[in-house]
Order: sequence, then C-alpha cells, then structure tokens
Amino acid sequence: MIEQDYLIVGGGSAGSVLAGRLSEQRQTSVTLLEAGGTGDSHLVKTPAAAVAMLPTGINNYAFETVPQLGLGGRRGYQPRGKALGGSSAINAMVYIRGHRSDYDHWAALGNPGWSYDELLPYFVRSEDNADFKDEFHGQGGPMPVADLRTGNPFHGIYLNAARQAGFAVTPDFNGANQEGIGIYQVTQRNGERWSAARAYLHPHIGNRPNLRVVTGAQATRILFEGRRAVGVACTHAGQEKIYRARKEVILSAGVFHTPQLLMVSGIGPAHQLSRVGVKVLHDLPGVGQNLQDHPDFTFGYAARSLDLLGISLGGSVRMAREIFRYLRSRQGMITSNFAECGGFLKTDPSLAAPDVQLHFVVSLVEDHARKLHAAHGYSCHVCVLRPKSRGQLTLKSPDMRQAPVIDPAFFRDEDDLETLVRGFKLTRRLMDAPALASLRHKDVFTAGVRTNDEIRAVLRDRADSVYHPVGTCRMGVDAMAVVDPQLRVNGLHGLRVVDGSIMPTLIGGNTNAAIIAIAEKAVDLIRAAR
Repeated sequence: MIEQDYLIVGGGSAGSVLAGRLSEQRQTSVTLLEAGGTGDSHLVKTPAAAVAMLPTGINNYAFETVPQLGLGGRRGYQPRGKALGGSSAINAMVYIRGHRSDYDHWAALGNPGWSYDELLPYFVRSEDNADFKDEFHGQGGPMPVADLRTGNPFHGIYLNAARQAGFAVTPDFNGANQEGIGIYQVTQRNGERWSAARAYLHPHIGNRPNLRVVTGAQATRILFEGRRAVGVACTHAGQEKIYRARKEVILSAGVFHTPQLLMVSGIGPAHQLSRVGVKVLHDLPGVGQNLQDHPDFTFGYAARSLDLLGISLGGSVRMAREIFRYLRSRQGMITSNFAECGGFLKTDPSLAAPDVQLHFVVSLVEDHARKLHAAHGYSCHVCVLRPKSRGQLTLKSPDMRQAPVIDPAFFRDEDDLETLVRGFKLTRRLMDAPALASLRHKDVFTAGVRTNDEIRAVLRDRADSVYHPVGTCRMGVDAMAVVDPQLRVNGLHGLRVVDGSIMPTLIGGNTNAAIIAIAEKAVDLIRAAR
C-alpha cells in the first residue's frame, strides 16, 4: 500500500496539469495513475500522427456509441486518448478556448468563479504563445501554442474563398472576436506536437521526489471510509494494488471513465447501479447524465493538387521529400494537424455568438478516415456548437475493463438537426466560392443535394462526432449536479472531479484548451482548501 497527499486518477490533459502543478510544492506528495502508456513516443510527438485518432488501438480507446436513432441507427465513433496526455496525445492539436458567453453562462447557472473574465487568467497562465502577445494571451506558460509550419498554399486559397463568399477573416479565434474564417493555431513547438503531458508532466518525472507517476495502472474502484474517499484500488503488472490519499482523491479520467469509475464504486443513479449488480454507496442521479457532443458533418472534394494529402504515386514521392524536410527543419506537411483552417459562423445574424464551427482539412476524409480514397482532395467539417440534445453514459458491467454504454443522443432534439441544415448551407457557400470550386473535379458526398429534405437525409446518413464529449459529471447547485463549483463530489468528502466531464454545457469550440484551464483553476481551489 502506498500513501501520499493527493491521488490523481487519469493522466490526460487535466491530470497532467494537476500532477505537474501540485507537485511544484516540495512538501506536497502526488501520485498519478494512468491506464495507458507514457505518451512520449515519436508517434505522439510527430504532428501528422493525428492519424492516431484512427481506431487502431494505439494510444486510443476507440469507443463506439450505441446505435443512434438520429443517425439512422448507425453507431458513432468516440476516440479517447489512452496515454499520458490523454486525448491531447492523439488529437488535431487545435487551440480554441470557446466563446466568452459559454463561461458567463456557467456562472449564471450558479457557479461563481467560472465566468470568462475569471477563467481568462488561467488560459493565459497555461499558454506560451509564439505569435500573439496581448492581453488575451500568455508567454512562458507550460503549453506551447503556435501558428502552423506547413506553409500550405491552401491557407491563402481558403481565405480567398472566405472573402469571395462574404465571410469576415479573423486572425485570432481566441482574442476579442471569435466570429469569422481563419487559420487555426495549434499546440506545437518547433513543428512538434506538445501534449499536456509533454508540457506539464514529462519534464518532472524522475526529477521530483514528491511526484510518482504509474502507467499501465487500471483503476478498478474508489475506496471509502464511511463517506470519505481514501484511496483507489487498481491493477498494475497483473496485480491488484492499493493507493491511498491523505488529503484528496481526484478523478481526471475523462468524460467516459470518470463517471464509470464513480458508478462501479457505488456512486451514481441507484436504479442503474442496482441493475448491473453494483452496491449503492451514494445515490447521485446526475452521474453519467448530461452527455453532450458536437454533431458534425463533413463535405469532401477530390482535387488534383499535391499540396493536398492523398494516395497517388506523385503523392508518395512528395511525401518522401516532406519526411526529409521535416527531419531537417521541422517544417512542411509532416507538421500538419490535417484540420489546418476553420471558422466560427452564425446561422442567424441575430445570434449573440457563432453557433457552428468549421474545420477545413487538407485531405479527402470519410468516416473518420476509416474509408480511404485513391485521390487527393480537401474536406470541410461543420458542427453544431451548442447542441440541445442530451445523452447519457451507463454501465455495461461492474468491470472497469469493459467499455461503458455511450449514448450522445445525436439529433434527439430536432433543433440540432435544423441548425446543422443551416450550417450545411453556409459551409457549401464557402466551398462553392471560386477560389476553391475551381480546383476540385468531384464533389464526393453532396453532389445533387439541394433541398432541405435532401440535406437532412445526408446529415442523418453521414454526421457523427467531432470528438468533443463533455458533461457527464456536471458542475452545479441543483439536484442533478455531480460536483459543486469547487469541483467536490456532492454528498461525499475527499473526492473531486477535474476534467471535461464537469462542464455544465458544451463550449463553442474544441475542448482541450478549456480542460487545461479548468485544471489550472482546480489547482488553486485545491490549494485554497488546504
């Protein structure tokens, strides 16, 4: 049995921040348990390894949803990182914070301290931005943020198309104004991926005697004395081990595994736990509820350009040159995050904030790149930023090694589908602008799709996640809240949740930057409590 001050379960973005920051104080001892590996391989560091999002099982749980009624009975794909750094070790590295109104809404729901102005210092604290130096950005923080180093001429083509289509061009999606079309910044330094673990954790492993990091450790249940969490049981190297916490157990296992671990430990909706044979310790009905994700549709076009990634003899020759270029200068195609450009648009000009987001991809992708095309091309995702649909996560069994039952309930609320219909039309207006349309030779998925009913049909046939699930242990002050505004699990002691599962509502953008800021704030909450 091993006992330290803080025991953190999950080494993803939030867990990496917590372990790195809490262990800054030498008198504070920290143990971090991670089910996956170290997340420091060249596969992770090389940006084009964003293909690790593919369901290969490499650093990836590669979950599937239950059949989705709103998607015609199809199962959705839910990649989640399985390594130190979590999904920041396999994602597309896009650095987006969301909209000011997202966090002001959290505060308005009864969560003091969580408004945009109160969270901005944590975004700034975390950041080392190589290109923007103003009141919205930070330098010297652990997480590098930079412009892309691909030098791809399609950046200019994409921006020209935006101007032709009548859209504003925005240089910084994380500054004063989010709305518009632009080029994404990424969590990279010198053309290499920087996961949260690489930023906050890897430099300190083996160098801080008060920090213990255990990989390959699968948590199986939380241990309690009465209603106080005192430790965690896990399997490691084929043996069960017990880790105890003198001060707090902190769950940072992510939107799926954090509620799963709570439920297998007897914390959650009593009727659901009893159904799978789990003894109820604490009836907490909100655990696993409130699941939200961005429903997303992808346009795809074939185009004859070796500046676009694809399968061809010429493309293979070009890629060989690009590999040498990357090894020599850390520039070019190998630094690509694939989703190099994007935008935030309003489907109704009267809206206070953009309600759809675009990801422009420099290759022709279908079904999360699980279906390949022998062609070069480009794609453009469009997703609904604030879906009204709410899904849930439930247990399949009391065994943490079995995947939970994931139901994001895409398009359960018809308003989400209608928002995406409008987003489809906006995106096609951009794709049909002369700068882009003149370069393609085939519309692969949407040729002939014109009427609203045809658009709805293709959305149901092809939409899926853009990988931003949140909300299954939401923060709040009502009966369905799982944690309070201090992120403490309601009705229990010594137990906190710090990850994307605490978000009351889904933010308008990619979630990794927000999760890092949540963890930065949680460090201050934890220290203040002691």
